[in-house]
Amino acid sequence: MEAKFSLLSESDKSTIHEQSLYILSNKGVRIGSQKGRLLLAEAGAETLKNSELVCIPTSLVEQSIGMVPKQFSLGARRSGWDLHMNQGQCTLLLSGEGTHVLDSQTGEIRDATMQDWLHATQLADTLDEFGLYWKIVELTDRGNDAVDYVDYLIHLFGNFSKHIQDSTSSIEQSQLLLEILQVIFGSKQQIQNKKPFSFVLCPQSPLMLDQHYTDAYLELRGWGIPVAIMPMPLMGATAPASLIATLITANCEILATLCLVQAADPNTPVIYAPVSSLMDPRTGLVKSGCIEEALICAASVEIARYYGLPAETSGLETGRFKLNVQSGYETALTGLLPMLAFPDIMLGAGLIGGAMVLSLEQLVIDAEIYKMGRRAHQGIASGKDKWMREVFEHIEPGTHFIDHPTTLQAVRSDELLMSRLEAYGALEEADNVSGTDIVASARTKVNQILSDYQPLPLGDAVVRELQRIKTKAV
Repeated sequence: MEAKFSLLSESDKSTIHEQSLYILSNKGVRIGSQKGRLLLAEAGAETLKNSELVCIPTSLVEQSIGMVPKQFSLGARRSGWDLHMNQGQCTLLLSGEGTHVLDSQTGEIRDATMQDWLHATQLADTLDEFGLYWKIVELTDRGNDAVDYVDYLIHLFGNFSKHIQDSTSSIEQSQLLLEILQVIFGSKQQIQNKKPFSFVLCPQSPLMLDQHYTDAYLELRGWGIPVAIMPMPLMGATAPASLIATLITANCEILATLCLVQAADPNTPVIYAPVSSLMDPRTGLVKSGCIEEALICAASVEIARYYGLPAETSGLETGRFKLNVQSGYETALTGLLPMLAFPDIMLGAGLIGGAMVLSLEQLVIDAEIYKMGRRAHQGIASGKDKWMREVFEHIEPGTHFIDHPTTLQAVRSDELLMSRLEAYGALEEADNVSGTDIVASARTKVNQILSDYQPLPLGDAVVRELQRIKTKAV
């Protein structure tokens, strides 16, 4: 008896698809990459002379959708952590691209550093709720040249042993990434089979693909690297001021990028991964943490399923810059609705303040909210052993079930979700229990994990080769 959650009718999804096809074929998209325009033209798109606009016919869109594998696995360095897409599973992904951190010691917001990034990465590597990585914050105390990038990858693969989902910002970075993937995972064929890395490709709203990131991705063509297509339309700003029209905007951008990916490298795995949000009309900023954001993210999962594609969506959002009651209910509600739609990948954990500020405590709290969302989706089990008819037959009216064996079995099974953070107690213990703040509990958990953390070793030969690549990059 899984919890069923649906927002869009079949007619709604068909209309979103039809309107997207009309926009792509008549209005087109702006492709900043000349290489990308040429690839689309060779595949059958119409490119306008002396223009970056590309019109994509319906036949090419439908052909490209048909090329995409509907089931595949994202590999991991750690044994047993391959993620099987479109097979009824769901895992948590770090939020990405923050710039600041809420300092656990001072309570102040400051620039994020390499150490902050490292701590968040190690937490996600330890917590089973996280199945893959995204770069949660920019490293403001590091540069962005070739040496810095190689050093980042060395620390990343040395401290995270599950699947990596990230991007490169230049052709040079893509070349370095391929070199490092071969050192860690083996030959090109082994990387194609294992798929230990997926690429985040973000179209710009409305209806544009950036030159530099597109060319950086195209440098990886031929390696079968899965692509998470992640447009970020903002309702009322870079998308029309309606939820359904914002879904259409994101869908157009995903389908256009999907066509480019298939033109560049047919049969490349694609993940439908929009991160749509709304503009706050009072400030012009992102209205993060609102219930409409949760609705649109849940609906995007349904559109992904309409195309038969794996779904990645966002949740666990708050606009607050501190951990308080409002941040709590915002992250819970924006996490629950998308989880009920049950994507393959749930993005958003660890950042607050409109996805700008890292909080290590919030990262641990988000993992708990995610577990509650999974449990809500799981619904009420109705297997033969759950009806407990024989238990009723042996219990007299007016007695209890506290010491019955099935009660202990339930506690040890997935019938009951046991939190790692929440504090409970009797009324007489209320003063002591209320003093156990959940943020403090999360902080204790963070400190414990980081003090005990032991990364999965890369191996001495691999480390030496990675250092050689770093030296060569100078």
